[in-house]
Amino acid sequence: MERRHVQDYTPQLPVRTLLSSDRRVALRSSPSPSLPVSARRPRLLDQVRAAIRVKHYSIRIEESYINWIRRFILFHGKQHPAEMGEPEVGQFLSHLTVKGKVAASTQNQALSALLFLYRTVLGQELGRVEDVARAKAPV
Repeated sequence: MERRHVQDYTPQLPVRTLLSSDRRVALRSSPSPSLPVSARRPRLLDQVRAAIRVKHYSIRIEESYINWIRRFILFHGKQHPAEMGEPEVGQFLSHLTVKGKVAASTQNQALSALLFLYRTVLGQELGRVEDVARAKAPV
């Protein structure tokens, strides 16, 4: 029996075939066999990760931005950010201050993550976010 090194081991995923008119295409554990992997659009958070990596941001920034964007989406009942705008961003930031009692720098970091999402990933310009309860900066 041949011994394999850990580095050589790659788990074998179930293979499904998608019949094309002229050839067969093998897909490995594809969640939706109706579309090939290359034809599907990446999920929103994967798009954010890719945009952050293109700009060579720190891995800590990536983790932080993903966390803030995820919290924003969950706060609004899993509504897609493209369907929301300034009022929803304002509600989220106010919620952080009033209910979460976060510091001013934390609120600014959440705002930066959402601005990155809208400007860079979604290609939408957010207007002025108004009516936000601002956290007080430490004295």
